[in-house]
Amino acid sequence: MTLKELQNQFHKDLDAIYGKQEVRSFLSLLLEHYLGLKPIDLVLKSETSIFKSEEIKFTNILERLKHEEPIQYIIGETEFYGLKLKVNPSTLIPRPETEELADWIIYNYKNQENISILDIGTGSGCIAVTLANYLPNAKVYALDVSKEALEIARLNAELNKVEIEFIEASILNAKLSKLGICNTAFDVIVSNPPYVRKQESSEIKSNVLNHEPHLALFVKNDDPLVFYKAICNFAVHNLKPQGSLYFEINQYLRVDTKQLLSQFEFENIELRKDMFGKDRMLKAIKS
Repeated sequence: MTLKELQNQFHKDLDAIYGKQEVRSFLSLLLEHYLGLKPIDLVLKSETSIFKSEEIKFTNILERLKHEEPIQYIIGETEFYGLKLKVNPSTLIPRPETEELADWIIYNYKNQENISILDIGTGSGCIAVTLANYLPNAKVYALDVSKEALEIARLNAELNKVEIEFIEASILNAKLSKLGICNTAFDVIVSNPPYVRKQESSEIKSNVLNHEPHLALFVKNDDPLVFYKAICNFAVHNLKPQGSLYFEINQYLRVDTKQLLSQFEFENIELRKDMFGKDRMLKAIKS
């Protein structure tokens, strides 16, 4: 099979599912990842044949893409805020909106030293690794209930050569004394917890719904702010005075989430929209 034939096969089988432009993007990503080729090589080397073993590999990938498996899981990595991160089905695939949350923190703390940061529900470690990389004077902690997710997060810290203290625990019953960090008060607590209600699952793309971990996505309809309540309660006791709490939020629950922060007596509550114009991020200050 030549590169041209491979390209034609991908478009024939996938264009109806993803659209021509995204299929072209998939192919460029796969050719670079597995064969070390650049997009221009599809033009300059279109008649070059690939090995049979490579043809089998790409045929297998094609089948996985037909079933809408995320390309990031197929190649086992993604990019977040300029960093390469490993991902697998134990972790959510980091979103561009979450980059904006990390950027907000980096902007506010880039000129400060000796700050302590806790990332709650770290998943792949995308937020924690990014903050540790771009805020080298910060001490970063990252917590998650999933052992499998923490394995990926630790790997991402190693790959990006940053030091993070990882903690396996659920914020729903977490106490600092039990986490081994009882003498730490934080300047920043950040979280992108599960926030999609089951009733909103119809709005989730099928490739996300069928392949990404529901533990990290969904909350019950009758208590959608369960994680936010627990984190607020934790933050009240474990943020330094004037410390900051940052959340990624459900756009439909922005009013409820702001009210929750007020109930815990947080001040200077600021709501921000993401790049898609949706209310997606909150920042609040401990009084």
